Amino acid sequence: MGTWDIGHFDNDTAADFAYTLDETVMDQRENLIRTTLTRTVQTQDYLDSSDAVEAVAAAALVAAQCPDGEPITTSYGPNEALPVLASDLRTLAVEALDRVLAGESELAELWDETPEGPLWRQIVGQLRATLDSQPELQETPAARDLTY
Repeated sequence: MGTWDIGHFDNDTAADFAYTLDETVMDQRENLIRTTLTRTVQTQDYLDSSDAVEAVAAAALVAAQCPDGEPITTSYGPNEALPVLASDLRTLAVEALDRVLAGESELAELWDETPEGPLWRQIVGQLRATLDSQPELQETPAARDLTY
C-alpha cells in the first residue's frame, strides 16, 4: 500500500498529492482540493484506495484552516502555502470523509484488515469532527442587556 504510518500524509499517494499541490499555481490550488473531494463524493461504485487517500489528505488541508484544526507539520505534506480556502469546502470534505469511511471503500477495507484499523478510523473521525464543528455564537453582555 506504500504506507509507512497512520497520518494523513504518511503514504506515497498522499505525499504525491502534496507534491502536485505544490506544483500547482496558487490560484488553482483550491480547485485541486475541491476536485479531489468532489471526485470522492461522486464515486458511486467501489472507491479506489488512491482516491480515498487523496480525499483524506485534501480534507486534512481544509481542516487545518478551521479554528480548532491541526496544522500540517509533516514533511510529506505541502511545502508551499495554500490560499485561504472557501468555507463550503468544509461540508464537501465531511461528505468525502463519510464516503471514505463507508462500505465500498478500499482504503477503509485495507485499514480494517490491520491492527491499526480502529485507530485510523478514530483519527479520520477526529478530522471529520473538526470539519463538522460549527463555531458557537457567543452572546455578548451588551447584546443580552439590550431592551427594545
